[in-house]
Amino acid sequence: MDLEKQNNAQHFLDLIQKSRKGKFKVYIGMSAGVGKTFRMLQEAHTLLKNGIDVKIGYIETHFRKETHELLDGLPIIPRRTIFYKGKQLEEMDVQAIINLRPEVVIVDELAHSNIEGSKNEKRWQDVLEILEAGINVISAVNIQHIESLNEDVKKITNVDVQERIPDNVLRLADEVVNIDLTSEDLIARLKEGKIYTEDKIQTALANFFKSDQILQLRELALREVASQVVRKVENEVPKNIALRHEKLLACISSNDKTAKIVIRKTARLAGYYNSSWYVLYVETPKESSDNIALDKQRHLINNFKLATELGAEVIKLENTKITNAILEVVEQKQITTVCIGKPHLNLFKVILSTTIFNKLLNNLSSSNIDLVILS
Repeated sequence: MDLEKQNNAQHFLDLIQKSRKGKFKVYIGMSAGVGKTFRMLQEAHTLLKNGIDVKIGYIETHFRKETHELLDGLPIIPRRTIFYKGKQLEEMDVQAIINLRPEVVIVDELAHSNIEGSKNEKRWQDVLEILEAGINVISAVNIQHIESLNEDVKKITNVDVQERIPDNVLRLADEVVNIDLTSEDLIARLKEGKIYTEDKIQTALANFFKSDQILQLRELALREVASQVVRKVENEVPKNIALRHEKLLACISSNDKTAKIVIRKTARLAGYYNSSWYVLYVETPKESSDNIALDKQRHLINNFKLATELGAEVIKLENTKITNAILEVVEQKQITTVCIGKPHLNLFKVILSTTIFNKLLNNLSSSNIDLVILS
């Protein structure tokens, strides 16, 4: 078999394996007590009524009355008993789940660390194994357990969360659903004893369940789910019918004052659209490090730093033709809006009459890309 045939066969095999994998749904929330487990159990009952073979692989009700009552009538796969340091402990029985092969299995506490000696160190690894076996999984996790948000969560709550899941585990999910509550509703649930027992309520109110902290965690959860949805749309919705997701490109020169205006105003626009953005500097032979004054070089470096601090990705290219470099980046990064600084009025008249500017304008308008001139 030649290499091309082998590659084609492998590609087809990969497609088959992918289609055999289980579907993965994750409920995400800003904190404990928003109702993720409750929602999973409700969904299990609905699936069961519709003739789907659904089983509970692992659930943690935390003795919440309403949640615990939902377990009635749902088939539960017994947990595995492990003796560790003289104690009898329980873990999810991954092998039993794979052997029983239910259509759907409910697995709570995705960020949980397994007891030492278990096959996998983390529960999310157990879930990946179950998905590989072709079983669909519904799971749940709190926003503070996502690896890349660890520092943000630490700043908000002063807690260094130890149990974390890699971001790519969420990326593998076919569906990510946010269970959202206002901070007032969540605190009310806590005070009513619906989240923790009476003896833990005051401690929770003094620590994790402060209104400002909940609000910030809520924002992190909403942003995370929004980014998952954007990714799903980009991958699954045909480009010609999908809503446009803004991606901004700020074009700067070595002119310090104009560059700062363009960077700051583009940062504000990116914040408004909740979009990713880039800063492009095209170094022409005239502006090579040999020809540009030291103070200008210093200002340029400071502007790159400012752009990075404001959340941009900085792109520096060497090109004799600025327009070509801009159009190249626009295509490569799928830019929707190009932002440039407003030149002096007499220079503006010259620019409008030049073929260079007309080429940029014509190319952008034919691709349905906006050009914003920032004053």
